[in-house]
Amino acid sequence: MSSLDLRQLHDTEFPIPDEMQGNLAITSLSKVYNWSRRSSVWPMLFGLACCAIEMIATAAARYDTARFGMEVMRASPRQSDLMIVSGTVTKKMVVPIVRLYNQMPEPKYVLAMGACASGGGPFKEGYNVVSGIDQYVPVDVYVPGCPPTPQALINGLIALQKKIDGQSLANMDDVPWYGVGPSDPVPIPILGPDIIDPRQMGLIRQQAMAAAAGQPYGLRELPTVPMKIVSKTASAAGMVEVDAISVVDEAAEADRKARRQDAVARKRAFLAKS
Repeated sequence: MSSLDLRQLHDTEFPIPDEMQGNLAITSLSKVYNWSRRSSVWPMLFGLACCAIEMIATAAARYDTARFGMEVMRASPRQSDLMIVSGTVTKKMVVPIVRLYNQMPEPKYVLAMGACASGGGPFKEGYNVVSGIDQYVPVDVYVPGCPPTPQALINGLIALQKKIDGQSLANMDDVPWYGVGPSDPVPIPILGPDIIDPRQMGLIRQQAMAAAAGQPYGLRELPTVPMKIVSKTASAAGMVEVDAISVVDEAAEADRKARRQDAVARKRAFLAKS
């Protein structure tokens, strides 16, 4: 072990004599454990779209990811520590992504690379693209960009190393893989006419029963952040003070409603003629 490695591990609270500076380090078990993991993270050789080209460029000689201990990309998820979701995640592709994530051994981490993997990107709310991989697997680091540069990905890898440095063996929330009993795998989504998350089956059944009974139902789960819908006039006048406000313009809403009714009327007229 070099003197540089010893300086990384050494806890400065305990002084060491000058003649032993290069031969001795006093540290904690968590610090040694995290140092060994952060210096040997093996990403999975797995790319989805244009962000994968930037990931490949990052792994080339110019950027030298070997200095982070991350130059070994494994083709098998069973030998990988890090899943870099690099590109657009379609509903068809999220099924094998979750399956590969379950095959990775603990401890494992996920890095969402680019706007598509983080939140859907330019395809958000599209018919075949999920709005972020974090809806299906836990994400540790988000790297913004469309696509991110190799420098941005390296910054995300450094952020992951800092997160690993902050974990402690004394806190089971930091190292849940050492808990008692087996860990439950992430439910694999069901691909049919649309993608179904098994964790949302209770909500889906509830909405199906409401639809069968002719009751109004929502297409999405209610947001966790409390929101209040207020008029644009009341918001401008400072009449409402809430943490999160969704402002609705009454004139624009009435115009959208009129256009929807006009489109339905024209469609019915067309069907009656045919």
